[in-house]
Amino acid sequence: MTEASMIGLLVATVSFGALLYLAALGELIAEKAGILNLGVEGMMAMGAVSAFMAALEWGNPWLALLVGIVVGALTASVHGWFTVVMGAEQVVSGLSLTILGLGFAAYTGKNVVGRPPGAVLAPVDWGPLTDLPWAGPVLFGQAPLVYLAVLAGVAAWFVLTRTRIGLALRAAGESASTADVAGHSVVGLRFGAVAVGGGLAGASGAYLTLSLTPQWAEGMTAGRGWIAVALVIFGAWRPGRAAVGALLFGGLLALKTRLQTFGVDISPILLSMLPYVLTITVLIVISVRARNRPSPSPAALGTAYRREER
Repeated sequence: MTEASMIGLLVATVSFGALLYLAALGELIAEKAGILNLGVEGMMAMGAVSAFMAALEWGNPWLALLVGIVVGALTASVHGWFTVVMGAEQVVSGLSLTILGLGFAAYTGKNVVGRPPGAVLAPVDWGPLTDLPWAGPVLFGQAPLVYLAVLAGVAAWFVLTRTRIGLALRAAGESASTADVAGHSVVGLRFGAVAVGGGLAGASGAYLTLSLTPQWAEGMTAGRGWIAVALVIFGAWRPGRAAVGALLFGGLLALKTRLQTFGVDISPILLSMLPYVLTITVLIVISVRARNRPSPSPAALGTAYRREER
């Protein structure tokens, strides 16, 4: 195992970790408000294909990223309408959104499969910092969305823990009736949280097609949306812990494509299973531990709220 291969593994770990973290952070915000959204995979796919097509059309990667974010938010708003406004069952709505998003993304992107990207989000040039040994390529040779993911995590932590709107949003996820009595719009808070979460999932998908693997192909999200959902539980609904989990799972995704180059002879099928085996293992461990301690999940998570029920 050479130094170059190790550096390449760490670079890929941070890149994949940022991809997962953006989507997980969006899901965390929605769940903090009491809405479970299992449509992350579909929102990522919609953000990915729309950003790629926008880059082909306009040749501007930042405009394409904005399109991916907006499309992700609009896709999430479908889930928000049914679950927040109509009071529909959240698990069913989320699963339907995944199926809808994946199918619609495959349909709309069928004519751009295999086409070269119209624009890419190139790595940021930090000048001399990029040339530092090890830290240079790992920390200062990444695409812009890696740094935006860090900023988004800090902003989410600050808003959720240090602002009035964050307190109101958490109240909507813990006791919607209490938030309502305090004068907050539960519908507005929850719908907004779902839309913001969809925007972050759309950004994650855009990162996939504008930087990480600049192309579009059906199914390229490859189950990463489900890993993002598991990361919220892994991180105990805390942005900082979710970031650590994202790096762990990002390392597995990066290792999957590099183990054989390190001289480890393992079937590619088994390598593809690694992240999801770890996901299942983590969920089992957390479930067992939760039997002996209070769950850190929002108390009203998954519970619809209608004002007239007070």
